[in-house]
Amino acid sequence: MASDPLLLTTAIEAVIRAGDLQMARFGGDLHIDKKGKIDLVTDVDLAVERMFRALIAERFPDHQILGEELGGSASIPPGPCWVFDPIDGTTNFAHGVPIFCSSLALEIDGVPELAAVYDPSRKELFTAERGGGAFLNGRPLHVSSAHTLVDALLVTSFPYDIHKRVDEIMGLFAAFAGRTRAVRRLGSAAIDLCYVAAGRFDGCWARDLKPWDIAGGALIVAEAGGRVTELDGSTFRSRAGGVLATNGRIHDAMLDVIREDGLRRAPNGTA
Repeated sequence: MASDPLLLTTAIEAVIRAGDLQMARFGGDLHIDKKGKIDLVTDVDLAVERMFRALIAERFPDHQILGEELGGSASIPPGPCWVFDPIDGTTNFAHGVPIFCSSLALEIDGVPELAAVYDPSRKELFTAERGGGAFLNGRPLHVSSAHTLVDALLVTSFPYDIHKRVDEIMGLFAAFAGRTRAVRRLGSAAIDLCYVAAGRFDGCWARDLKPWDIAGGALIVAEAGGRVTELDGSTFRSRAGGVLATNGRIHDAMLDVIREDGLRRAPNGTA
């Protein structure tokens, strides 16, 4: 099914339409609500997701959708399921910071088959198909060649409950900051992953994310020649919430830092 050219065409059309809607309202008056203490949603998030659902209902009425704002199956459904984030980086968007995107993956029986991520402020379209490579505006993507952590530029995302877990989250951040060239935080997990695929970052880690944050970007990294796992090195699953994505060369070194940090925080030094 994933070989149907209409699927990728639809994914690209959807994220570009989303970008047009985002930019039409960016920097203007927004209606902003809170889903949590620091978790925002705007009227643009909702408008973009409604647009996307209408598009899929028209072209693929038997497909399922898991979207950030309007829900869907939290478990893996059989058959095709579109996993969509109408605005990844809503906090940035709401504050007028031009680092946000729309992120989309098509999973079939839980396996990501294609992805599209569009950053409208930079007009950068990242795409991938399983087994077909990853691309930025039609040009092939390749991960970086950094071999050591001290030569690596990393990026991470913070979970929305960071206020309850500051020591834990910042402890691992500090561990990486002390071993690498630098660590960044952009505020969009999908863009983080796409930048790893493009070789702009050498690695990315995050925990407690949602499938729509990482499903598309993870496939793009893998198809750009990178390595993507859970934070413990196990097989990546978009619904598990964690991700470690690298150029492959520094992956084991990053896993070692994560394990060491876990041992440091565990009672009696045991994981």
